Amino acid sequence: MTDMTENITEILAKELDIKLWQAENTIALIDDGNTIPFIARYRKEATGSLDDVTLREFEKRLTYLRNLAEKREDIIELIDKQGKLTDEIRSAIYDASTLAELDDIYRPYKQKKRTRASAAREKGLEPLAVAIFKQDNSISSVEKEAEMYINEEKGVMTADDAIAGAMDIIAEEISDNADLRKKLRTMTYENGVISSKASKDEDSVYSQYYEYAESISKIPPHRLLALNRGEKEGFLTVKLNADDDMMIRYLIRNTTPKRGSSTTKYVELAAEDSYKRLIAPSLATEIRNLATESAEDSSISVFSKNLNGLLMQPPVKGKVVMGVDPGYRTGCKIAVVDGTGKVLDTGVVYMTLPSHDAEKAKSILKNRILRYNVDIVSIGNGTASKESEIVVAELLKTLDRKVLYAMTNEAGASVYSASQLASEEFPEYDVALRSAVSIARRLQDPLAELVKIDPKSIGVGQYQHDMNQKKLGEALNGVVEDCVNNVGVDLNTASPSLLSYVSGINKTVAKNITLYREENGKFQTRKQLMKVPKLGAKAFLQCAGFLRISDGSNFLDNTSVHPESYKAAEAMLEKLGYSQDDVVNGNIRDIKSKLKSYGLDKLSEELETGSITLSDIADSLLKPGRDPRDEMPEPVLRSDILSMDDLKPDMVLDGVVRNVIDFGAFVDIGVHQDGLVHISQICDRYIKHPTDVLSVGDNVKVKVMEVDSKRKRISLTMKNI
Repeated sequence: MTDMTENITEILAKELDIKLWQAENTIALIDDGNTIPFIARYRKEATGSLDDVTLREFEKRLTYLRNLAEKREDIIELIDKQGKLTDEIRSAIYDASTLAELDDIYRPYKQKKRTRASAAREKGLEPLAVAIFKQDNSISSVEKEAEMYINEEKGVMTADDAIAGAMDIIAEEISDNADLRKKLRTMTYENGVISSKASKDEDSVYSQYYEYAESISKIPPHRLLALNRGEKEGFLTVKLNADDDMMIRYLIRNTTPKRGSSTTKYVELAAEDSYKRLIAPSLATEIRNLATESAEDSSISVFSKNLNGLLMQPPVKGKVVMGVDPGYRTGCKIAVVDGTGKVLDTGVVYMTLPSHDAEKAKSILKNRILRYNVDIVSIGNGTASKESEIVVAELLKTLDRKVLYAMTNEAGASVYSASQLASEEFPEYDVALRSAVSIARRLQDPLAELVKIDPKSIGVGQYQHDMNQKKLGEALNGVVEDCVNNVGVDLNTASPSLLSYVSGINKTVAKNITLYREENGKFQTRKQLMKVPKLGAKAFLQCAGFLRISDGSNFLDNTSVHPESYKAAEAMLEKLGYSQDDVVNGNIRDIKSKLKSYGLDKLSEELETGSITLSDIADSLLKPGRDPRDEMPEPVLRSDILSMDDLKPDMVLDGVVRNVIDFGAFVDIGVHQDGLVHISQICDRYIKHPTDVLSVGDNVKVKVMEVDSKRKRISLTMKNI
């Protein structure tokens, strides 16, 4: 096992292009139960400053390689129990680098369901199959040799029956050959074509795939996932086609080295049968599964980047916000929340249908805006949003004070409002009113509000419901965890949902923290966390640095300095001539230059603290309570409205990226329909994927290329602006 661990360490170091010591230390940290955010932020000396993205890929590959190693040992044990393990087989098992290769090696020894070959073996035809497969001229006539195996009791009535059974055995032997399958799998992937045809005589969203074909090795992830969904929904018949003649020729060349023997033609026929009946169908399934897995991984990566962009959108702090959840028949639900997110008022207005009284709705909205000094109206971008936006924009023009509005992505709001969490948070409100509160709070602090929703329901991916849900959930939860810990959490105001994503804190501990806060008042120091039930020393180590106390008794508790480094931080300040008041009052702007003058390595040696840690401490002290989202462009706030009829070619507009997918990005330009910037229109240089240059939440300038009002499509470009 030690050798295997060393091998895994070497593989990880090579794959991720890191040093061997970095891989060794990272494995040790993961095995010791440390979280990825904690390792990324507070164990930089050990990892060589590997970031959270690299660490998550490291952890994923570590798990895969360990599963691979475990499966190797299981296969060796199983083959050994059959008395068939040889040095050659053992070597092949250890050389296998994927689970698919291991499956190929184990295939001949795997307990199979009853097959034509196993039936032939039961009839005693294996010696005949072996003799034919040898092709060594020891058999002058296969027919005469086969007559020796006629056995009416076993169902072998004729020589032809015996030959047919022997060929079934040979076909299975060829199919079970790991080297042949590996080569054929590669050939099928490189040359195979995936095609689709309509299976229903009706129009659908899959009509472009009713007569479609593309190389399996080149098909983009979104198209493959679309084919899979169309097949699942019964609109498409999908097949993977290979060059059968080429494959069969390859098999024959590699199974008939002694051509000219009387047995050769039988082996050739068995090889052809092996490919058509056994190999091709299973390889088609395997390759489609592998391609789908790769497409899922690609889409999960895109979803993860989009989610990160959405969660890291800058908050609109300290503003009173009115949330509007648009609707038709049931009206628009409204909720006013103060600068801390506390609900001040709720209600319903009817303004989206011709039968509604828009003027009465404006009066109600105006009353709320003036009574609570509303700064911004946050309008959900779903059903009836355009009609709601028109009324709100008209109203705001009539006000004496400047009030802006924003179109807010409401994806997942209905999921949250109907959840157990929402009913516990707002037992006095119905589902729709909870949604209005969520839409208001999303503008104030997207991260704090969106963590209450299953990441898969936030709506910034593609084909997310068709993927491996466990894998998708793990990836997206990792994104949320990284975002929450990157921003940091106010220990005295954070909800249990937000706290549960903090490094080292689970849902039970998160609830215990809020209960402790309710019973004992605000936390004054991070050390008080140790009094929270079920939050022990290990959890404290993992979480303390990510939790902030803005007005506590220790100024370091409002920084990302970890309590384990408090002594080092205080000693560094003293040696550089600073006091606690200097930090609190922001009078340490030259700390980095002083640190450089003193000598970072010198101070590191004196304080017995890593130089990377000391540099991070200095950065943390410079900006107590720092929120990295504050450094990003503010969200687009509007005061007037556009419709598709207002759009003209070459018009340049400000927009917000709402979703990034494989073939481009959807941008909100202030009309009901988001416009599409195709990947070819994002920039002048070649880009492999839109996420290379765009993220959800980015503020961008776009130019209108084409408007198709009938199909509700807007084509945009970001070039030459």
